[in-house]
Amino acid sequence: MKHQQLLSYTRRAIDDYNMIEEGDKIAIGISGGKDSLTLLCAMKGLMRFYPKKFQIHAITVDLGFDNLNLNEIKKLCEELEVPYSIVKTDIAKIIFEDRKESNPCSLCAKVRKGALNEEIKKLGCNKVAYAHHKDDVVETMLLSLIYEGRFHSFSPKTYLDRMDLTVIRPLMYVNEMDVIGYTKQSKLPVAKSPCPADGNTKREYVKQLLKQLTTDNPGVKERMFTAIVKGIPNYGK
Repeated sequence: MKHQQLLSYTRRAIDDYNMIEEGDKIAIGISGGKDSLTLLCAMKGLMRFYPKKFQIHAITVDLGFDNLNLNEIKKLCEELEVPYSIVKTDIAKIIFEDRKESNPCSLCAKVRKGALNEEIKKLGCNKVAYAHHKDDVVETMLLSLIYEGRFHSFSPKTYLDRMDLTVIRPLMYVNEMDVIGYTKQSKLPVAKSPCPADGNTKREYVKQLLKQLTTDNPGVKERMFTAIVKGIPNYGK
């Protein structure tokens, strides 16, 4: 996927769901993975021509794993002229050493999000952009359907009244394969997740299930995505 195509998909999602207003200061959560780095490049590209002026600030919550190297991501942010903050935490030690959680993902996500939101508010941002793409939208629906018995997925735009913060997902129209292609083509400095639970989750199971469904039924992911957008009441509103 070329940069111009990435910007086109991103702008369409932003326009369809009115994700950006004049004067927004938007935090971008950077995990170091392909999705968040692609989002960073997309948002920086949009800043140059989008009719509503906005600012961005990249933030990484460092969970405390020893083998996470963020130097190349720092360099990318400098090249893009995007301010970058790293929030140091002991989340990895607390979850894997102190508590020895057998199912660490839920607690980790909650604590990590708390640390991210605290930094966001400190920086004066009124919005945060997450790098969820189209596959994530469909996988979340399948997770909800299989394990919760309800037809649900995360919304393109969500206002968190307790935080006075709006969450936006500008990559929701972008396929994961396109993200992979863009990452390789742009030679983005993807940092492999150091988490020992990475790849061994219910989400990974659903990801593989969706791949098999797509192989057996070409076009099924697009149909599922359409069902989510049209079938969930007030989706994104």
